[in-house]
Amino acid sequence: MEKKLKIILIEDNNEESKMFQSFINKRNDITLVSTTKSSNEALILVKKHSPNAIILDLELHQGNGSGFEFLNNLKDLSLPYKPLIIVTTYIASQTIYDKLHKDFVDLIFYKKQPDYSPKLVIDALVLLAHEPYLKSTSISSPEEKDIEIKNKINKELDLIGISYKLKGREYLFEGIYFLLTNDNSNITVFQYLSNHYKLLISSISRAIQTSINHTWRTSSIEDLRINYTAQINYNTGVPTPTEFIYYIVNKLKQ
Repeated sequence: MEKKLKIILIEDNNEESKMFQSFINKRNDITLVSTTKSSNEALILVKKHSPNAIILDLELHQGNGSGFEFLNNLKDLSLPYKPLIIVTTYIASQTIYDKLHKDFVDLIFYKKQPDYSPKLVIDALVLLAHEPYLKSTSISSPEEKDIEIKNKINKELDLIGISYKLKGREYLFEGIYFLLTNDNSNITVFQYLSNHYKLLISSISRAIQTSINHTWRTSSIEDLRINYTAQINYNTGVPTPTEFIYYIVNKLKQ
């Protein structure tokens, strides 16, 4: 039986903290080892518990310090492994998001997005935590490169607004990652996804299209214009799954 993933929660809102604890307690694959409102105390807790994942409220208005301060000081700990870091924030700024990703933040959740909830954060954390690269406690150069690729994919999907709540997000991530790491593959991305998930290509394509359609209905037009610059079919107003996947792949290869 696999060990439970250990999580530290840094959150200054009591109600939100309780909701996180409630959702975590309902699962048997993760455990909340500690909570705090202080960025300084959080560093002590990281050293004490060696968590697999950290959920970080960026602002900490009702606590001590800030998420930025925590991330800066976390580097000085020189940990022999990289915990998964998920940030929650009321800040909607691409400049800030770019900085956070450079600080090895894996995921960023904007608290004002329509589908935001602590449960959504936990579900996304568990999904990422089961990626193979997170099961190693020490990081070699190839693993660092792999983490960088996956961080970049998640960053692009986050900026466009593809929700973790939709199954198509997982297929998009897996398909983009496959193309970025298998240049000489003799199968198409949808054949790979079909083999990987043991589903019909039509089912996978339909789930991805649903995610894209949902995103183009709910994300801000300005965000889409900035982060998805490819030409879109005038009649449909949204990209196809193939167009979307290859746009992100080509963008990340530049």
